[in-house]
Amino acid sequence: MQHFPIMRNVAARRIVVSGGGDAALAKLRLLLKTEARITVYAAEAAPEIGGWVEAGKLAHVARAVEEGDATCAALFYCANEDDAEDARAAGIGRRAGALVNIVDNLHGSDFITPALVDRDPVTIAIGTEGTAPVLARRIKADIEQRLDPDLGTLAAIAARWRDAAADLDGAARRTLWSRFFDDVGPEAMAQGGAQAVEAALETLVDEIHDEVASRRRQGFVHFTGAGPGDPELLTLKARKVLHRADTVIYDRLVGPGILELARREARLIEVGKTPFGPSWKQEDINALMLAEAAKGNEVVRLKSGDAGMFGRLDEEIDALEAKGVAYAIIPGITSAAAAAASAGLSLTRRERNRSIRFLTGHDANGLAEHDWRALSEPGATAAIYMGVRAAAFLQGRLMLHGAAPETPITAVENASRPEEKIVATTLSRLPQALAEAGIKGPAILFLGLSPRAAIQTLDTLPEATEPLALAGVS
Repeated sequence: MQHFPIMRNVAARRIVVSGGGDAALAKLRLLLKTEARITVYAAEAAPEIGGWVEAGKLAHVARAVEEGDATCAALFYCANEDDAEDARAAGIGRRAGALVNIVDNLHGSDFITPALVDRDPVTIAIGTEGTAPVLARRIKADIEQRLDPDLGTLAAIAARWRDAAADLDGAARRTLWSRFFDDVGPEAMAQGGAQAVEAALETLVDEIHDEVASRRRQGFVHFTGAGPGDPELLTLKARKVLHRADTVIYDRLVGPGILELARREARLIEVGKTPFGPSWKQEDINALMLAEAAKGNEVVRLKSGDAGMFGRLDEEIDALEAKGVAYAIIPGITSAAAAAASAGLSLTRRERNRSIRFLTGHDANGLAEHDWRALSEPGATAAIYMGVRAAAFLQGRLMLHGAAPETPITAVENASRPEEKIVATTLSRLPQALAEAGIKGPAILFLGLSPRAAIQTLDTLPEATEPLALAGVS
């Protein structure tokens, strides 16, 4: 990171712009949203600048910038669209102690102006280190679509009520503002506008004070499925609890992209379980959850895939119930579903298989035993978790019970992640094929299923040359 993002207070501070053409206009349209005192130095200025002068929004000096013109300036923009004049102006700005930006000159600038999403007083700055302005604008457009247009109004109302919540502890304040921004505020705005929001917030503040006064805040645990690894496959509900969690207790396979969604102040604790390697003991994980909940914390127990699929969920729930700790379960996309999608597979298909088994290759007692005779029948399908190390065992058991050597098997490693790998093989070559492909896990083995020849995404589709014609539609 070459440019560290900060928010600088420019209220009543000077901002100087050298230049009066198109480049200056682009910066001024943004700067005029601030409360700064803006002065433009340009021998010739666009008509819009004259209009802003008449409206009292800025001052214009009809000459090039000179020594002394940047005195006490917080920011200094060089927008002359002339390299030599911009370099001369930049020297004047720096000698006056101002931070200097030279338009379209990343390396000659002390700072860059990011793309902004403006929901005043909420401001989101998007920077790409000056390397991809088009990408910054694309991200800006995406965020603007997602944000409620009334978010700025809600934030301004919340700011007026900060003192009313000052006596609440940190956890209670987070509860207050989470409820306000997630539910109470938007609902009140939709029903009656800003006046209704003020009344709803007053009621909510009273409710939170009553809760704090009537009982000690109880801890709560969210058993949350983190999905297979791609942050975009995380559910909205999982994102919501991550944003407000006090403590996140996560498994080894949960990726950094998902952990970055946690609240900045949250305590992140990895409780990794490595197959056939060093691992946290289950009783220690249970004790950690109970200890965090006993502090009154909101805990997210983040499990790879779906929390209820081969994740020892029942053991952890039992520990909480024994101590009377409340919990909820937030399902996630299980790895088998993500792996099937990557390989272009349907897990069920008419006239092929009306059921599919979800199996584990090994369990707490070692290599797992199953109904091998049923699994060896023609048409049998199964999604096998943790099956890479058990590949030879699975092959032997299935073929011993009559499974055909040519039975198709698809292995998907790191489903949905950038390093994803898909291998198609047969039961007779399973251990050899996994070894040749360097498949070590985490991986899903699909018994009885073959991947499709090619998987397309929006990024790989050819551009349409003509509109699609739909039958009966003109």
